[in-house]
Amino acid sequence: MKKLNITVEAINDALPQTQCGLCTYDGCKPYAEAIVNDGDAINRCPPGGVRGLKKLASLTEQDPTPFIEEMKKEEKPRMIAVIREDECIGCVKCIKACPVDAIIGSAKTMHTVITNECNGCELCIEPCPVDCIDMIEIGKVEDLSENEAYKKAKHYRKRYEFREERLERIKTERRKKHLKAKVTSTNGSSLNITEKKKLIAEAIARSKAKK
Repeated sequence: MKKLNITVEAINDALPQTQCGLCTYDGCKPYAEAIVNDGDAINRCPPGGVRGLKKLASLTEQDPTPFIEEMKKEEKPRMIAVIREDECIGCVKCIKACPVDAIIGSAKTMHTVITNECNGCELCIEPCPVDCIDMIEIGKVEDLSENEAYKKAKHYRKRYEFREERLERIKTERRKKHLKAKVTSTNGSSLNITEKKKLIAEAIARSKAKK
Protein backbone atom coordinates (compact mmCIF):
# COMPACT_ATOMS: atom_id res chain seq x y z
CA MET A 1 0.00 0.00 0.00
CA LYS A 2 1.39 3.39 -1.02
CA LYS A 3 1.89 5.77 1.90
CA LEU A 4 -0.11 8.92 1.19
CA ASN A 5 1.58 12.27 1.69
CA ILE A 6 -1.72 13.83 2.72
CA THR A 7 -3.54 14.40 5.99
CA VAL A 8 -6.89 13.11 7.16
CA GLU A 9 -7.94 16.73 7.57
CA ALA A 10 -7.27 17.49 3.90
CA ILE A 11 -9.32 14.50 2.75
CA ASN A 12 -12.11 15.32 5.20
CA ASP A 13 -12.20 18.88 3.83
CA ALA A 14 -12.84 17.47 0.35
CA LEU A 15 -15.89 15.48 1.48
CA PRO A 16 -19.46 16.91 1.45
CA GLN A 17 -20.00 16.41 5.21
CA THR A 18 -23.39 14.76 4.86
CA GLN A 19 -22.38 12.12 7.46
CA CYS A 20 -24.82 9.86 5.56
CA GLY A 21 -22.93 6.58 5.92
CA LEU A 22 -23.27 5.62 2.25
CA CYS A 23 -19.51 5.10 2.18
CA THR A 24 -20.11 2.34 4.79
CA TYR A 25 -18.39 4.41 7.49
CA ASP A 26 -20.02 6.29 10.37
CA GLY A 27 -19.28 9.69 8.91
CA CYS A 28 -17.02 11.68 6.65
CA LYS A 29 -14.01 11.77 8.96
CA PRO A 30 -13.89 7.97 9.49
CA TYR A 31 -13.97 7.58 5.70
CA ALA A 32 -11.15 10.13 5.37
CA GLU A 33 -9.15 8.17 7.95
CA ALA A 34 -9.73 4.95 6.01
CA ILE A 35 -8.49 6.54 2.78
CA VAL A 36 -5.33 7.91 4.39
CA ASN A 37 -4.50 5.11 6.81
CA ASP A 38 -5.82 2.04 5.01
CA GLY A 39 -5.77 3.05 1.36
CA ASP A 40 -9.52 2.62 0.96
CA ALA A 41 -11.14 3.38 -2.39
CA ILE A 42 -11.94 6.97 -3.35
CA ASN A 43 -15.25 6.15 -5.07
CA ARG A 44 -17.43 5.56 -2.01
CA CYS A 45 -19.09 8.99 -1.75
CA PRO A 46 -22.22 9.39 -3.94
CA PRO A 47 -23.12 12.78 -2.39
CA GLY A 48 -19.72 14.10 -3.50
CA GLY A 49 -20.38 12.93 -7.03
CA VAL A 50 -17.90 13.09 -9.88
CA ARG A 51 -16.57 16.41 -8.64
CA GLY A 52 -15.81 14.95 -5.22
CA LEU A 53 -14.27 11.86 -6.80
CA LYS A 54 -11.89 14.02 -8.83
CA LYS A 55 -10.92 15.99 -5.72
CA LEU A 56 -10.08 12.82 -3.84
CA ALA A 57 -8.19 11.48 -6.86
CA SER A 58 -6.11 14.65 -7.03
CA LEU A 59 -5.33 14.61 -3.31
CA THR A 60 -4.35 10.94 -3.33
CA GLU A 61 -2.53 11.14 -6.68
CA GLN A 62 -4.79 8.61 -8.37
CA ASP A 63 -6.46 8.41 -11.76
CA PRO A 64 -10.24 8.86 -11.32
CA THR A 65 -11.03 7.61 -14.83
CA PRO A 66 -11.89 3.99 -13.86
CA PHE A 67 -14.51 5.25 -11.41
CA ILE A 68 -16.14 8.13 -13.30
CA GLU A 69 -18.84 6.25 -15.24
CA GLU A 70 -19.85 4.32 -12.13
CA MET A 71 -20.00 7.53 -10.10
CA LYS A 72 -22.17 9.21 -12.73
CA LYS A 73 -24.76 6.48 -12.09
CA GLU A 74 -24.46 6.57 -8.30
CA GLU A 75 -24.09 10.33 -7.84
CA LYS A 76 -26.79 11.71 -5.58
CA PRO A 77 -28.55 14.99 -6.34
CA ARG A 78 -28.72 17.71 -3.71
CA MET A 79 -31.74 17.00 -1.53
CA ILE A 80 -33.58 18.20 1.55
CA ALA A 81 -35.98 16.43 3.88
CA VAL A 82 -39.56 17.64 4.23
CA ILE A 83 -41.90 16.44 6.98
CA ARG A 84 -45.59 16.05 6.19
CA GLU A 85 -46.47 17.85 9.39
CA ASP A 86 -50.14 16.81 9.59
CA GLU A 87 -48.98 13.17 9.74
CA CYS A 88 -46.16 13.69 12.27
CA ILE A 89 -46.80 12.06 15.67
CA GLY A 90 -43.98 13.85 17.49
CA CYS A 91 -41.89 10.77 18.30
CA VAL A 92 -38.57 12.75 18.10
CA LYS A 93 -36.79 9.82 16.43
CA CYS A 94 -35.93 11.92 13.38
CA ILE A 95 -34.56 14.68 15.62
CA LYS A 96 -32.22 12.20 17.30
CA ALA A 97 -31.10 10.84 13.92
CA CYS A 98 -30.29 14.19 12.28
CA PRO A 99 -26.51 14.72 12.35
CA VAL A 100 -26.74 18.49 11.93
CA ASP A 101 -29.66 19.41 14.22
CA ALA A 102 -31.77 20.50 11.24
CA ILE A 103 -35.06 19.20 12.69
CA ILE A 104 -36.89 21.02 15.45
CA GLY A 105 -39.80 19.98 17.66
CA SER A 106 -40.41 18.19 20.93
CA ALA A 107 -42.12 15.03 22.13
CA LYS A 108 -45.74 14.73 21.00
CA THR A 109 -45.59 17.98 19.03
CA MET A 110 -45.20 18.53 15.32
CA HIS A 111 -41.65 18.45 13.96
CA THR A 112 -40.33 20.49 11.07
CA VAL A 113 -37.12 20.69 9.05
CA ILE A 114 -35.01 23.85 8.95
CA THR A 115 -34.60 23.78 5.18
CA ASN A 116 -31.41 25.83 5.00
CA GLU A 117 -29.67 23.54 7.49
CA CYS A 118 -30.67 20.16 6.02
CA ASN A 119 -27.77 18.39 4.31
CA GLY A 120 -29.92 15.76 2.59
CA CYS A 121 -28.33 12.79 4.38
CA GLU A 122 -31.65 10.84 4.58
CA LEU A 123 -30.79 9.53 8.06
CA CYS A 124 -34.18 10.73 9.34
CA ILE A 125 -36.12 8.50 6.92
CA GLU A 126 -35.58 5.04 8.41
CA PRO A 127 -36.41 5.78 12.07
CA CYS A 128 -39.71 7.54 11.24
CA PRO A 129 -42.43 5.10 12.38
CA VAL A 130 -45.17 6.69 10.26
CA ASP A 131 -43.17 7.32 7.07
CA CYS A 132 -44.05 11.02 6.96
CA ILE A 133 -40.73 12.34 5.65
CA ASP A 134 -40.06 12.97 1.96
CA MET A 135 -36.75 13.75 0.27
CA ILE A 136 -37.07 16.56 -2.25
CA GLU A 137 -34.50 17.11 -4.98
CA ILE A 138 -33.26 20.70 -5.11
CA GLY A 139 -30.52 20.46 -7.72
CA LYS A 140 -27.41 18.68 -8.89
CA VAL A 141 -23.97 18.70 -7.31
CA GLU A 142 -22.51 20.64 -10.23
CA ASP A 143 -25.14 23.41 -9.88
CA LEU A 144 -22.98 24.85 -7.12
CA SER A 145 -19.57 26.33 -7.75
CA GLU A 146 -16.69 24.60 -5.99
CA ASN A 147 -16.46 27.51 -3.58
CA GLU A 148 -20.20 27.35 -2.77
CA ALA A 149 -20.02 23.59 -2.28
CA TYR A 150 -17.01 23.98 0.02
CA LYS A 151 -18.77 26.63 2.12
CA LYS A 152 -21.86 24.44 2.50
CA ALA A 153 -19.76 21.43 3.50
CA LYS A 154 -17.86 23.56 6.02
CA HIS A 155 -21.15 24.78 7.49
CA TYR A 156 -22.56 21.25 7.77
CA ARG A 157 -19.36 20.06 9.40
CA LYS A 158 -19.49 22.86 11.96
CA ARG A 159 -23.08 21.97 12.88
CA TYR A 160 -22.21 18.27 13.06
CA GLU A 161 -19.22 18.85 15.32
CA PHE A 162 -21.20 21.22 17.55
CA ARG A 163 -23.90 18.56 17.91
CA GLU A 164 -21.34 15.88 18.77
CA GLU A 165 -19.80 18.14 21.41
CA ARG A 166 -23.22 18.90 22.86
CA LEU A 167 -24.16 15.23 23.09
CA GLU A 168 -20.81 14.43 24.71
CA ARG A 169 -21.39 17.14 27.32
CA ILE A 170 -24.80 15.69 28.10
CA LYS A 171 -23.33 12.19 28.46
CA THR A 172 -20.58 13.49 30.74
CA GLU A 173 -23.05 15.34 32.96
CA ARG A 174 -25.27 12.27 33.22
CA ARG A 175 -22.26 10.13 34.07
CA LYS A 176 -21.22 12.57 36.79
CA LYS A 177 -24.71 12.59 38.29
CA HIS A 178 -24.86 8.80 38.22
CA LEU A 179 -21.46 8.44 39.88
CA LYS A 180 -22.30 11.09 42.45
CA ALA A 181 -25.53 9.31 43.31
CA LYS A 182 -23.66 6.01 43.53
CA VAL A 183 -21.05 7.46 45.89
CA THR A 184 -23.72 9.02 48.07
CA SER A 185 -25.68 5.79 48.20
CA THR A 186 -22.60 3.72 49.02
CA ASN A 187 -20.98 5.98 51.54
CA GLY A 188 -23.88 7.89 53.00
CA SER A 189 -22.73 10.97 54.85
CA SER A 190 -19.48 9.39 56.06
CA LEU A 191 -17.44 11.25 53.40
CA ASN A 192 -16.98 14.97 53.27
CA ILE A 193 -17.50 16.95 50.04
CA THR A 194 -13.80 16.95 49.12
CA GLU A 195 -13.56 13.18 49.47
CA LYS A 196 -16.70 12.64 47.41
CA LYS A 197 -15.44 14.90 44.63
CA LYS A 198 -12.17 12.97 44.60
CA LEU A 199 -14.00 9.64 44.28
CA ILE A 200 -16.13 11.00 41.42
CA ALA A 201 -13.06 12.36 39.59
CA GLU A 202 -11.27 9.03 39.96
CA ALA A 203 -14.31 7.13 38.68
CA ILE A 204 -14.60 9.43 35.63
CA ALA A 205 -10.90 8.99 34.91
CA ARG A 206 -11.25 5.20 35.04
CA SER A 207 -14.26 5.35 32.74
CA LYS A 208 -12.38 7.46 30.17
CA ALA A 209 -9.33 5.18 30.36
CA LYS A 210 -11.48 2.21 29.32
CA LYS A 211 -12.51 3.87 26.06
